[in-house]
Amino acid sequence: MMSYKEFYTGNDVIVLHNTNKCYVNVDWAVPLFWLKLICISLLVSSAHAQTNKSQISTEAYKPPISYFSRLPSFQGVNLSPNGLRIAFVQNFPKPTNLAVLNYYDYTTGLKKMLIKSDNKKIKINWYRWANDDILLLSVRYERKTSSTRYYRTLLYSIDITEDEIKLKTPLQRRANFNVGATRVSQKQDSVIDYLPNEPDYVLIEVDLDTPGQPSVYKVNLRNQRRSRIERGKLEIRSWMTDQQSNVRIGRAQDYDTGEIVYYERKTKNTDFRKLFTFTSFDDKPIEVLGFALDPNILYFSQYKGDKSALYKMDLTSLAQEVVLENENYDVSGRLLYSKTSHEAIGLYDGHSPHGIHYFNDEDYKLHKALDKIFPDNYNSVVSKNDDESVYILRTQSDNTPAIYYYGDRNAKSLARLLTTYPELESVTLPHHEKLTYKARDGAEIEAYLSKPAYGKAPFPTVIHPHGGPGARDRKGFDPFVSYMNSRGYAVMRPNFRGSTGYGYEFAQAQMGRWGLEMQDDITDATKYLIEEGIANPNKICIFGASYGGYAATMAAVKTPNLYACAASFAGVMDLRLLVRNQRRFSGGDLRAEKQIGDDSDDLKARSPAFNVEQIDIPILLIHGKEDRRVQVLQSREFAEALEDNDKTFKYVEFEFGDHHLSMQQDRDLFFKELDAFLTQHLGSPAVVVEEKEAE
Repeated sequence: MMSYKEFYTGNDVIVLHNTNKCYVNVDWAVPLFWLKLICISLLVSSAHAQTNKSQISTEAYKPPISYFSRLPSFQGVNLSPNGLRIAFVQNFPKPTNLAVLNYYDYTTGLKKMLIKSDNKKIKINWYRWANDDILLLSVRYERKTSSTRYYRTLLYSIDITEDEIKLKTPLQRRANFNVGATRVSQKQDSVIDYLPNEPDYVLIEVDLDTPGQPSVYKVNLRNQRRSRIERGKLEIRSWMTDQQSNVRIGRAQDYDTGEIVYYERKTKNTDFRKLFTFTSFDDKPIEVLGFALDPNILYFSQYKGDKSALYKMDLTSLAQEVVLENENYDVSGRLLYSKTSHEAIGLYDGHSPHGIHYFNDEDYKLHKALDKIFPDNYNSVVSKNDDESVYILRTQSDNTPAIYYYGDRNAKSLARLLTTYPELESVTLPHHEKLTYKARDGAEIEAYLSKPAYGKAPFPTVIHPHGGPGARDRKGFDPFVSYMNSRGYAVMRPNFRGSTGYGYEFAQAQMGRWGLEMQDDITDATKYLIEEGIANPNKICIFGASYGGYAATMAAVKTPNLYACAASFAGVMDLRLLVRNQRRFSGGDLRAEKQIGDDSDDLKARSPAFNVEQIDIPILLIHGKEDRRVQVLQSREFAEALEDNDKTFKYVEFEFGDHHLSMQQDRDLFFKELDAFLTQHLGSPAVVVEEKEAE
């Protein structure tokens, strides 16, 4: 008797294939090769999970660090327009550190490697099918000019039908370009329109003519010929087309004054007019998101009071209408378009059901069906074919790493494809509890608390502030948090002042306030856990990356008696050095002045590097030499200051490391160093079960 589950959703039935017996809906017309591959993958994963669950008690099991430190096995699954080809990156941690861009052809069962990278100097940035044969690929290169380190991106096209895989450059320089022949554009991968009615062409913006002012080119992906359709002008830094692929919007920015202007025009033969004007860092920002199918309707976000909302505008009358607002959170995200009608059908919004606000309830149908299959997960459709009959589902939860499924709406089937962290399927992982605590001035701060699966409060605890600081923590699987929980530690992630999503005033609270109220919010989160009996007051460490690394070491300066240790990856230690580095880039002067400050004495007072004498706890510093976001000099100079003041610390530097731990050996070493550090200072409540690490 067949073993499967059916989920009825109106007129649709989705068949979820049983992962133990691997039955497949007979209506799913794909090659036997591919079905065997799916079944083998499912059965191996299931067997591995069942073996571990039957032999290992989760109450006493501390999984190998490699289960958490590995890069995702697979990522970036992307369907071709006809849905018969799939591109994805596969990471190979052993024996060499490789990221491989592959594709499968459903019609032949052929798997082909397109490009591989060791992630040292060259990294796969993004990729997308331009048509059924050609895949566009963005590659990020690390560059250095004088003492300034930066990234440069290049665009390549790959025709997967050719016998020999070749990387072609659609934006080859021509000798007759006055500027392009003598300088190199930093960003050459900005595709602004994939031209659905002309699948062999794309529109690309790049500043080959005038530095910093991109022109728009129409590029033939078959022969790499191009024609300029819009010349750079008016200090416009980026362009936008409507759904008919006409260049309609230009976003201009004055790097000296911070003034931002959105220009709009009806047709190529009409003049641009100013649609929106505001000054960055002084005014509430406006962001143009895109057009409806009706070229006279424009969607944009702007603030309604303190919270950002979604609006639409009639470009003839300039009448505005609120489409979506939330009294507690900012509404933000990009528009979602139907691939069949090319109409804007929704907005990606983290606080809406399924992470999407659909403009029409009928469009929720697929998501409602998926939620019946995976009711406790965060389900997102990450790719569709052109007629939307085939899709890729990415599903995860707090305690389940992402798994990709292949969905066929005509066959009413859903088959498991790829698992991102296969070793963790048998491991008990944490749920994240959203809570609110009050800061010392009465401000309410949202945070996420993750408790270990065993043990009793008060727990040894890690305070884990996020980077940015213009970012925020959310729910969902996190390998760093899951690792710390697996070691018996509770983890607290506060969305302190300066975090995004909580309104304009809350986000603006970071401006010139690093180390002040923002830092107090993190301190108050720690005290809250102690007062609630959750954290052991003698066993609390603080650990963060980037801005989080700054917050961790600043905590060691301001409140050393509150923590047993502090760890930083790629952290900012010297605000004066950060300001100097920001000023090397376009618009950096204004950003540095507004965000960080310009008074030297004040910057020193808020910098860990100039206050090491107040530190009285062990410090772990880790940084990548090739970090383009935060200079490695930040950690080097801080380490020297710690040594000069006879402080207890360890400094680890990765030879080719970047800001994101992109290389597998760096991630492995990072987790091992952090694990040893936390074990030394917080103890190891987890019981170790000897087990050979997965190859």
